[in-house]
Amino acid sequence: MIAEASTWVRRFAPVIPKGGIVLDLACGTGRHTALMASLGHTVLAIDQDVSAVQLLQSDSIQILGLNLEASNWPLLGRQFSGIIVTNYLYRPFLDELPQMLIEGGVLIYETFADGNAAFGKPSNPDFLLKPGELLALAGGAGLKVIAYEDIYVDQPKPAMVQRICAVKGHLNEPIPLQFVG
Repeated sequence: MIAEASTWVRRFAPVIPKGGIVLDLACGTGRHTALMASLGHTVLAIDQDVSAVQLLQSDSIQILGLNLEASNWPLLGRQFSGIIVTNYLYRPFLDELPQMLIEGGVLIYETFADGNAAFGKPSNPDFLLKPGELLALAGGAGLKVIAYEDIYVDQPKPAMVQRICAVKGHLNEPIPLQFVG
């Protein structure tokens, strides 16, 4: 059974333009891969270990096992209408993500932030976003920030998280007033 998609991702998934490919980076069990496919997107799901998502492989879902922390960025030159990243941070290639968006493409990113050590793992600062780090990423790449939070959450477990939805250029779809699904 696939875990429920993040409420942040569900909220902003409908603004990702149709017709392109959505990248689910460090896809884990495929909860966001399944969501995006259910919304009619073609999805590229990538993780180092893809054994948990193999059953999702279909005409609309391509699964690729890649080492995202190799010395060379394995997705160089690829373009996406949407990029989704949750619960994953590897700074050496973070700046590559905005460059991989097509015009109108949407970045939805949500992961653990500074202060999370008080609630358990991850606690290593290498895996925790610094205050304003996602805002700086978006600003440095010229993305327009649609929504941003750096907050404490209690679901699915107590944690400090930082999350952003940003677009390259302009949104092609209105932001929904309620969650999808």
